[in-house]
Amino acid sequence: MQMKTTKTLWQSGVLTLSLLASGVMAAVSPDEAAKLGTTLTPLGAEMAGNADGTIPAWTGGLPTNAGTADARGFLSDPFVTEQPQFIITAQNAEQYKDKLTPGQMAMFKRYPETYKMPVYSTHRSATVPDSVIEATKHNAVNTNLIAGGNGLENFRTANPFPIPKNGLEVIWNHITRYRGGSVRRLVTQATPQANGSFSLVYFQDEFVFRDALTDYDPSKESNVLFYFKQRVTAPSRLAGNVLLVHETLDQVKEPRLAWLYNAGQRRVRRAPQVSYDGPGTAADGLRTSDALDMFNGAPDRYDWQLIGKKEIYIPYNAYKLDSPSLKYTDVIKAGHINQDLTRYELHRVWHVTATLKSGERHIYSKRDFYIDEDTWQAALIDHYDGRGTLWRVAEAHAQYYYDKQVPWYTLETLYDLLSGRYLALGMKNEEKQAYDFNYKASSSDFTPAALRQAGVR
Repeated sequence: MQMKTTKTLWQSGVLTLSLLASGVMAAVSPDEAAKLGTTLTPLGAEMAGNADGTIPAWTGGLPTNAGTADARGFLSDPFVTEQPQFIITAQNAEQYKDKLTPGQMAMFKRYPETYKMPVYSTHRSATVPDSVIEATKHNAVNTNLIAGGNGLENFRTANPFPIPKNGLEVIWNHITRYRGGSVRRLVTQATPQANGSFSLVYFQDEFVFRDALTDYDPSKESNVLFYFKQRVTAPSRLAGNVLLVHETLDQVKEPRLAWLYNAGQRRVRRAPQVSYDGPGTAADGLRTSDALDMFNGAPDRYDWQLIGKKEIYIPYNAYKLDSPSLKYTDVIKAGHINQDLTRYELHRVWHVTATLKSGERHIYSKRDFYIDEDTWQAALIDHYDGRGTLWRVAEAHAQYYYDKQVPWYTLETLYDLLSGRYLALGMKNEEKQAYDFNYKASSSDFTPAALRQAGVR
């Protein structure tokens, strides 16, 4: 016990010193930044493939004309003719254990008859617009962590630390990663019972980073990173309720600002509970506020340790799962989504462990993050309870919206290993429109005064 405690204290001390150092010198040297676009991709991933050729070199991602978009904006699958190379099941999972996470292994144990992972050839399909690449180059040599690692300075657009030195910098890359600048989306959320029965909650989300606002003025200092507005459109008992969030860069100086409009009361109220482990909107207790987009918000309640890089089978290029020919009943099944619709590929990920700080409170005592090197998106997150028991497993099924050069998700899932229930957020298969990346808005559209108008049924 004494040895274990000493080791923990030593690791904590190293992490603390690392974060103190990174708060002063987070930016890298010009010589190191010169690797971007040469040995590293423009966003900081390894340009080369792996030694055995199962991960190819990055060659620029899919072109914008890699497929077609239908009348609703849904994209065709550039890999539609491909078949799985093999399928991982509970019966053969041990054979692939070195490229699986504890959460994935737990899913095979929890659902030995139905959970499977169809593994396809790897495609490094993602890239971003040139303007984001230029901002990333600027950030590499200029952006610093401030306020104990809970904020950024000299930051532009996305990807503050393309060559990260610690776990907190990796997490900030996920939090700030490029998601199109501005988007309006119609998506659904299901929280199935253990037997698979479910009802849907329908959302209209509007999400705009500060420099994508129509009235953005770069000469004026702003602590806002992005604006988020979410309106519930169904079922009727929830319709008209609206959440508004101003996400701040320095959340110690100015914590996240959030408001709720209650359609029944026709009142706007501040919503400080929309943070950390506050309940997620209409999620039936299955999601915390900071689990939207896999993880969001202030990182200050955790110590972040960069474990390193590894090769993992992660959900990727999920065009099949996003098909407008599917019904929601095709996707939602008992225990987990329909794994026949999924696609897994071998990719390199950054492994970061978040451990709850002494004296801080959160329902998750530890979270293990596996973050895709090419996009900085969290692909998998394992969540542990206060006893250190693996409790919930998050999988994000990534899709590259090639026509707009936007890496994002098709569907986020969060599986509760204890209850046998799960949350599926982001489905749009039956909606009238896919993501609208041409959405434009000004800061006046994201004021508390604008909430009442947004909530009109």
